[in-house]
Amino acid sequence: MSRSAGFFDQWYTEMSRSASRDQIVRQALGLPSDMDASGLLPWAGVPEVAAALNLAPGQLLVDLGCGPAGYSLEIARQTGASLLGLDFSPVAVATARGRAASAGIAGRAAFCVGDMTANGVGTGVADAAVCIETIMFVGSHLDALRECRRILAGGGRLVLTGWEATNLADERLPQWARRIDLRRDLAEAGFEQVDVADKPAWRQAERDLYESSIAADAAGDPAIESMQEQARRGLELFGSSRRVCATATAPG
Repeated sequence: MSRSAGFFDQWYTEMSRSASRDQIVRQALGLPSDMDASGLLPWAGVPEVAAALNLAPGQLLVDLGCGPAGYSLEIARQTGASLLGLDFSPVAVATARGRAASAGIAGRAAFCVGDMTANGVGTGVADAAVCIETIMFVGSHLDALRECRRILAGGGRLVLTGWEATNLADERLPQWARRIDLRRDLAEAGFEQVDVADKPAWRQAERDLYESSIAADAAGDPAIESMQEQARRGLELFGSSRRVCATATAPG
């Protein structure tokens, strides 16, 4: 599912123009009214991810594929960590900078345009890294995981949220879903203490969002039309994948 920065620039621009889309997403996922999130992580999952990252105040969290950074800004706020967000979409990066200012943590949050497979972050400088539903958009997810390993200090934690196929041979699934096995791939990238946990409550919130989207009146709103198309595909293949949160530790 590798897509260009231009695709996401257009997507984020359309999303930002649709208050109706924001309302549907926030209601289904239980998000606060001021939170800008492009993923499908429900509000109840944010403290779970924050706890898994095991951050202390002043430590550095790197969000790879940050989008508008709604989730990582909240994690930084909860933990007192500093935040560096990277995304290959300039529109997403500009939105994230504005969100950091409005959240009152601009002084310890920075965002820049970058590639997940060659992110430019120094080796071993991050205390933790997070990828919220972004690993599937990378052409080589193994290269992205190796970059996560490279930038983490010894003992640093990586948390990935996303999906895995229940059957890697299921040809109905997109190609990315048939090549990702996070337990195997994180070990191959050099991580230790790898765990991949099912998240059924997150999955139910996703179903709620899909059903709410389809029931909505698009009224020519391209953001809602896009969300409805995604929802129909998601429900059609709902039983063919599982919602997961993967955690891993950099050795040393």
